[in-house]
Amino acid sequence: MKLDRFRLNRLFVLVLVAMAGISAALWVQGSATAPGTADETLTVYIPRGAPFAQVVNILEQNGLVRSRLFFRALGYFYSAPKQIKAGEYEFTRAMTPGEILKKLVDGDVKKHSIVVPEGFTVRKIAARLAAEGIVEEKEFLRLARDRNVLASLNIPGPSAEGFLFPDTYNFERGLDAAAILQKMAGQFRAKVTAEMIARAGAQGFTLVQWVTLASIIEKETGLKSEMPLVAAVFRNRLQKKMPLQSDPTVIYGIADFDGNLTRRHLERQNPYNSYLNRGLPPGPICSPGLDALQAALNPAPVAYLYFVSRNDGTHQFSESLSEHSRAVRKFQINRKSSGN
Repeated sequence: MKLDRFRLNRLFVLVLVAMAGISAALWVQGSATAPGTADETLTVYIPRGAPFAQVVNILEQNGLVRSRLFFRALGYFYSAPKQIKAGEYEFTRAMTPGEILKKLVDGDVKKHSIVVPEGFTVRKIAARLAAEGIVEEKEFLRLARDRNVLASLNIPGPSAEGFLFPDTYNFERGLDAAAILQKMAGQFRAKVTAEMIARAGAQGFTLVQWVTLASIIEKETGLKSEMPLVAAVFRNRLQKKMPLQSDPTVIYGIADFDGNLTRRHLERQNPYNSYLNRGLPPGPICSPGLDALQAALNPAPVAYLYFVSRNDGTHQFSESLSEHSRAVRKFQINRKSSGN
């Protein structure tokens, strides 16, 4: 019996010594630098659901692991395999194995800065995200029209059009399309205050109608100083029950528009043809920025009913049709006839 106890005690001591040795080796390995000390940045993608062995293979193929055995031992020692997050990562060869593991466990993935300008449509947003490899374009467009998704985002319409706020976003590759929609729609709700929505209601506009009007203003002019004037034109036309006659609304309703708006387009009926239909179109035609949203609520106190481009980024505004016709001849017809 005493002999058995002696053997057990000896075995226990040996296990403790072995564990201490392993811990020391792992500490040294975790503190040692990886192969090379260059500051070169390496981009590595860890697939969703990849087992730890595959993660180690990927890191080794990129020259970030010197010893597979020690790296795997280090990972298991710190219970890292089940905690590693999928995604795109940036590493340098100067990083230690411990630093690499910590980054993988923390999910410190690479972020891509995506600029969504004022006036972008949902289609343009989807195309830009897809071009950056952030999301699959068709899936984004599908979810942007999914009624259940829209309801969860508190978007009161058949599409996310107009409710994805233009801003600069930081997204990681492989992010779920629904999460991106949630982020962008959440930014709309963060920027558009309850007071603004209440004011739109007091002026007789539903949320969709207000955003629709702002989206038309956004498409008609890129100048903040002109937006209240453009807003006044459309508000005056709505009050007089005149067609808005806005080219951007017609263009929005044309599938595969080639960039050349013709009289045939203006004479073709579709819900967004504001030459043939009175009132606002059924929904927004782009994502308006705060300036356009504010202008829709605060039109300039003018009686303008018309405007035409001066071909320099500004517009000539008129109260009467005769005055507008003279402006059209001056800035459009004469320009075309002179070949400018």
